[in-house]
Amino acid sequence: MPALPDARSHGFTSAIVRALPAIVSVGILLVAWELYARFSGIKPTTLPAPSRVFEQAVLNRDALVENTIPTIRATLLGFACSLSAAFVLSMLIDFYRPLRRALFPVFIVSQTLPLVAIAPLVVLWFGFGLAPKIMLVALVTFFPMLVALGQGYEATEIEISQMLKAMGAGRWRVFFLARLPSALPYFFAGLKISITYAVVGAIFAEYAGAAKGLGIYMLSAKNNFRPDLVLAAVGVSALLTLVLFGLTALIQHLAMPWERVGKERREHAGEGSS
Repeated sequence: MPALPDARSHGFTSAIVRALPAIVSVGILLVAWELYARFSGIKPTTLPAPSRVFEQAVLNRDALVENTIPTIRATLLGFACSLSAAFVLSMLIDFYRPLRRALFPVFIVSQTLPLVAIAPLVVLWFGFGLAPKIMLVALVTFFPMLVALGQGYEATEIEISQMLKAMGAGRWRVFFLARLPSALPYFFAGLKISITYAVVGAIFAEYAGAAKGLGIYMLSAKNNFRPDLVLAAVGVSALLTLVLFGLTALIQHLAMPWERVGKERREHAGEGSS
């Protein structure tokens, strides 16, 4: 038991060390931006300084929060639908191989549709409510997860499947005991890619037609020549994406303890060899 706090502190320290390069690079970028905006003579209406963007974000926090909530709702509901669709379709394709040849071209074509063109049509067909936003978020996020799951199923070791079949396991049992666990690393890789598109998809849908949301807030601020408020909303959307990405990484950390153990062993082996 006494080793537990040491392990936790070591994990926290290693997380800080891994995040330090990103923190430093973002800090340098913000400082350079601040200095350029202050001393280059550029107008604040063209490029506001980060300090001004932060100040306006604080002053307009109520409006930002009010418009962030609908975006979060559309993002989470759309991504939940996307995740469910990708999982069900991946199982169908894995169990019935002809479906892969029949459906994959359709899925690929769906990803070639420009969101800026399809979003107004979806709003026109389904109205200004929540449904078109959910559909657009699902449209732009399900394909990476579907492809990742399909590749993960194919990566299952044949010996494991054969051993389970020899022990009397049926097709569904082989899927849940062998193919699905083998697909988890691929799935989380696709999940991390998709989650970065989810907020952008929701904002695009709001641009096409909505009463509230970060997309509408950005559009209104742009029309009022307030780049500081536009950038404040962009900062909120970036923060949302980072939080969702971090939650995805945390879920992966909890869902795949064997990967964490293997990583710790490799780190200890590296420390021992050095």
